[in-house]
Amino acid sequence: MEITATNENFKEIISGNQPVLVDFWATWCGPCRMLGPTVEAVAKEYDGKVTVVKCNVDECEDLSMQFGIRNIPTLLFFKGGQVVDKLVGNVPKAEITSRLDAIL
Repeated sequence: MEITATNENFKEIISGNQPVLVDFWATWCGPCRMLGPTVEAVAKEYDGKVTVVKCNVDECEDLSMQFGIRNIPTLLFFKGGQVVDKLVGNVPKAEITSRLDAIL
């Protein structure tokens, strides 16, 4: 299951016990729309092991600036509340899952 991030709930989400995958995206972004189903599939596959979060950059400008998001889609991988990895662009599912497996 995917969670929608807001400026208000983000800190609580990333400070949980599970690793967190955050998808920074926007509705007008073609590559973001192409990556969306992949992120959704990863969320289902890793349900209970990884928290998957969607963060709309237009609605969460503060978070985008805080993490230096300059290109979307950007995937940030958090563990213990800290960014431990990053992917930019429409990447294959295997790349995402290998990064998640490395932090589990």
